[in-house]
Amino acid sequence: MRPAVPLGVPVGAGLSVAAALLLTGLATDGSGAGAAAATRTVAAAPAAAAAVAAPRARPSAPALTGNDLDGRPVSLSSLRGEVVVLSVWGSRCAPCGADADDLALLSGQLRGERVRFLGINTRDRDRDAARSFVRAHGLGFPSLHDPTGALLRRFPPLVLNPQTIPSTLVLDRRGRVAVAIGGAVSAEELRPLVARVVAEG
Repeated sequence: MRPAVPLGVPVGAGLSVAAALLLTGLATDGSGAGAAAATRTVAAAPAAAAAVAAPRARPSAPALTGNDLDGRPVSLSSLRGEVVVLSVWGSRCAPCGADADDLALLSGQLRGERVRFLGINTRDRDRDAARSFVRAHGLGFPSLHDPTGALLRRFPPLVLNPQTIPSTLVLDRRGRVAVAIGGAVSAEELRPLVARVVAEG
């Protein structure tokens, strides 16, 4: 099923135009109020087209709680006040390996800059396979274990499609989604986006 084109955008304009409008917070909600009625939805984009959404266009991330791969409790709300890079991955996903290597590198480089990293491991019912992936790629941050995708489905599908892994979100210090990337991302692509959110103070 094709994602719905938001109201206020002609169908013929295509999803790329809709995504651009959503990212800039200029798409209307059909109420006739124009730009003053900006949508509160951020749309995921490939890394090369990803942008930092205007604050008014950022939806709040849902409450995420659960256990990490070692059974310890993890809560996204405990990271409020920090910029959070949220990475969705699975151990059998080929592009997730390169993603993980770059995220491990970037998490080390940004240590001490009030940036935290959190993973969501999906589709892996076997925690051992997921833990092996973490060791192989040197991931030093926790990952929520979400084998059925239940946590992913708490996000609006335009922000985070449960079928798209890897995916990466950047949350601002208020817990809002500032950047949504569907597909692989490199450290070079992600670093400036994170830096812009960090610079907001």
